[in-house]
Amino acid sequence: MKIFLIGLPGSGKTTLGRQLASKLKLPFIDLDKEIERVMSLPIKDIFKKHGQELFRATEQKLLHQLTEHSTDFVMATGGGAPVFFDNMDYMNQHGDTIFLDVSAREIAKRILKTKIEERPLLAGAHPDELKDQIEFMRSQRISIYKQSKICLSGNTLQLSDLLENINREER
Repeated sequence: MKIFLIGLPGSGKTTLGRQLASKLKLPFIDLDKEIERVMSLPIKDIFKKHGQELFRATEQKLLHQLTEHSTDFVMATGGGAPVFFDNMDYMNQHGDTIFLDVSAREIAKRILKTKIEERPLLAGAHPDELKDQIEFMRSQRISIYKQSKICLSGNTLQLSDLLENINREER
């Protein structure tokens, strides 16, 4: 079983992904952390030094490598991973995709509690404009995200929500 969690930055992909992997006794992969490991740089520095184009090419390459060389896993993708190249189709062909659809207001609240400068596409956002910037990002990506096999909406998504929907999908 290969499970890909997708959604906007701050939607809970990593947090819920770790919980889900633990519950299912599967390896957990954070695609962004894998990119940082391979490139030996934090994502914000990859964007600064090499640009988004190289980041996205590396993201696609690792997505394919990790998927092809692993039997089962839970993967938290980066927020943009499904949007570039053929990544969404690829993930749908190779496993179960789950879109965590959390409101822009909730995501903004979560991101303001973290190191926003580590999120390259949101780093320059003024706190008062962050929700609007997230809404704009969502409007650009929603048609791709909605191609997921499972779409979960809500501001307080829990592990039980994921498990219930995965079990339903498997039937």
